[in-house]
Amino acid sequence: MDISIGLAGLSLAIWIVLLFFRNGFWLSDQRIGEVGELEFWPAVISVIPARNEVETIGETVRSLLAQDYPGELQIIVVDDGSNDGTAAAVAESSRVHVIPGRPLVEGWSGKLWAVSQGLDAINKVMPEASYVLFTDADIYHAPGNLARLVYKAEKDDKHLVSLMVKLRLESFWELWLIPAFIFFFQKIYPFSAVNNVKNKTAAAAGGCMLVSRNCLKKMGGISEIGSHLIDDCALATLIKSNYPIWLGLSTRTRSLRSYNDLSDIWNLVARSAFVQLNYSVVSLIIAILGMVLIYLVPPVAIVSGIYLNSGYLAIFGLLGWVAMFTAYAPTLLLYQLSPLRGIALPLVAGLYSLMTISSALRYWKGEGCLWKGRYYNSVSEKNTNR
Repeated sequence: MDISIGLAGLSLAIWIVLLFFRNGFWLSDQRIGEVGELEFWPAVISVIPARNEVETIGETVRSLLAQDYPGELQIIVVDDGSNDGTAAAVAESSRVHVIPGRPLVEGWSGKLWAVSQGLDAINKVMPEASYVLFTDADIYHAPGNLARLVYKAEKDDKHLVSLMVKLRLESFWELWLIPAFIFFFQKIYPFSAVNNVKNKTAAAAGGCMLVSRNCLKKMGGISEIGSHLIDDCALATLIKSNYPIWLGLSTRTRSLRSYNDLSDIWNLVARSAFVQLNYSVVSLIIAILGMVLIYLVPPVAIVSGIYLNSGYLAIFGLLGWVAMFTAYAPTLLLYQLSPLRGIALPLVAGLYSLMTISSALRYWKGEGCLWKGRYYNSVSEKNTNR
């Protein structure tokens, strides 16, 4: 009994720390704001790595061409060995340049190798560009998105401005699991901490990142992070070591990627969860125990307290669950969902824990990280195609 009360109390204490001493990560209040006036709107070039993206690349490029940006915008699409007609699906325009990607070389992840080729092509396509907009091939950019990004960068002197775009919420599994994905990401990388120049926390969302070209040139490009699989956070860490960055949430610019089945979301998490833990068994154990303590102990404590007639156990569990519910509510409201869905967060967290374990098992079985038909066994091992 004493152990159970202690665990429930510890869980509650952790939630108090998360609510009041974790940079307000759960408030979901980091928004980019509206566009103001600039004396000069710098030229921007967008680089889109695309590998078998025929279903979404057309809409992504069209949304960029439709930007109401006062300055000049050009687009480079790097067709990274697609075999589904991706290049043919790209909207034709004098501002769009499709280049065939070269075969993947050792020491690079597929996406960053494609990005590096896009960066090399800028000097031919648009050497005067001041910013590079890195975006995935499955992002719809709201009409004013680029102007907001550039205005934020220019006015606040940010060398990287990134948006966590609004993810798709249509299928059953998306509705229940995707908001938690955003919530957990904010908990790991509190956005307000990322945006604080005095805090070392660095992160970005790879679907939408505006980066200063001058910054990239001074860093020598992206070769230093070429092997990284969590490339957005690696780039953010590299840039923040010398320059201020900003990361926020978007409700207008959104992802076109669908996750209709549980397996889709499972693979999304499992492909990088163990990478995030640096392939460490100790980190994996700590992460799973932490998920159990933070998310599963409160509801179990409530039930156990009622069954065992222990008021302290039930109250600690209830307060922990209320804290959990409170923390999750702003993320659900961001996606225009009822906060009552937060009641199910312990079950959702349990699923994410299993996905994380699955990620480690895949690595230990030699399957590594599978993405776009490529397997990556670790950040230091050779990339192979299958």
